[in-house]
Amino acid sequence: MSIESKNIELDCQFNKGCDAIELLIQPRAKDLGEFSVRRTLPTTERKMVGPWIFFDHMGPATFPAGSGINVRPHPHINLATVTYLFEGEILHRDSLGSYATITPGDINLMVAGKGITHSERERPEVKNIEHTLHGLQLWLALPEKDEEIDPAFYHYPSASIPAVNVNGVPIRVLMGSAYGLTSPVLTYAQTLYVEAHMQTGQTLELANCEERAVYVAKGSLKIKDTVIPEFSMVILSEADGVVVEATAESRIALIGGEKMAKRYIEWNFISSRKERIEQAKQDWLAGKFPKVIDDEHEFIPLPK
Repeated sequence: MSIESKNIELDCQFNKGCDAIELLIQPRAKDLGEFSVRRTLPTTERKMVGPWIFFDHMGPATFPAGSGINVRPHPHINLATVTYLFEGEILHRDSLGSYATITPGDINLMVAGKGITHSERERPEVKNIEHTLHGLQLWLALPEKDEEIDPAFYHYPSASIPAVNVNGVPIRVLMGSAYGLTSPVLTYAQTLYVEAHMQTGQTLELANCEERAVYVAKGSLKIKDTVIPEFSMVILSEADGVVVEATAESRIALIGGEKMAKRYIEWNFISSRKERIEQAKQDWLAGKFPKVIDDEHEFIPLPK
């Protein structure tokens, strides 16, 4: 997705929790016209969790025939985008010539590196009927040594993502290693991304890493006496043996990884260097980014 303004941080409420909880973030939905998003990273209180610097929850939304996702070509640098859907599909095109339809359970990993342009739309056969969309899009900050690598695109079908049942809880390890499994999805720093589907009353001990957070995409959780409501993210401490309990049928995402140095962010650009972002802005204004193949005629202007 593309950011709609220079200011990337949306409005959120913040609360402190028990000793296992550093921060509880409750985002307010932002209406984008035909659907809404909830953004929990970055915020004024917390910019990153491990290498994760952006976390958007899209939908759930139902589109009438003739409408849907229609994100025009836009640029990125020095990051990788990760798209994961619960429902619906998105058509990805980019300046490398990639053409991929992401469907529920797949992982799309787009590595911007020194610069890439992409669009996110829908196939006509999807757009021309009533359809739904529900999913998550995250951005990873690339380590400084990898910020200017060549751009790349990787599509991992659902069947390639490892899954396990832990005490009755079905878990998918989308990125990194946890619960005895290792995902095939490429990482550049220590990275964790796990999805779990919990029934009311089930408990799950969370995998450890240097920094981590849990997002409740559906349902609600409890950590000791702290309730984690639907559409909220809880930033966790480094305490071992943190257990979550589902107080309703819940779909959750556990993200984390190694602590990263400060990143600067403006619009769709992320970098460890302010001057690199300024260069990217001028390059986009001057038309120096490569165009999206087979989607060359539109673009999103740099916000004023």
